[in-house]
Amino acid sequence: QVQLVESGGDLVQPGGSLRLSCAASGTISSMYYMGWYRHAPGKQRELVARISIRNNTNYADSVKGRFTISRDNTRNTVYLQMNSLKPVDTAVYYCNAVKIDGLGRREYWGQGTQVTVSS
Repeated sequence: QVQLVESGGDLVQPGGSLRLSCAASGTISSMYYMGWYRHAPGKQRELVARISIRNNTNYADSVKGRFTISRDNTRNTVYLQMNSLKPVDTAVYYCNAVKIDGLGRREYWGQGTQVTVSS
């Protein structure tokens, strides 16, 4: 069982920056995908960014050029650097890990961290 703990959420003004961290209890080097999702009130949960075991990245169109996902396998931590934040980025951000092996596909989720962008 892998536990994920997010941190770094805060209240920030529009145009500001935040860096979210997701610390895993186990090794993440074997995780096929590590990603960040967000859930805003009244909206569906959406994928924000994802990084594969080969360090290939995918981003939601709404965050391309502003957000950067990275993984540090030595620290078992995934980061989401968020720049030029907008009020529409306000949401609870969740860390996600996907393991794919001979046993199948398993997903793990963190408890979420609140990001609020407001003046």
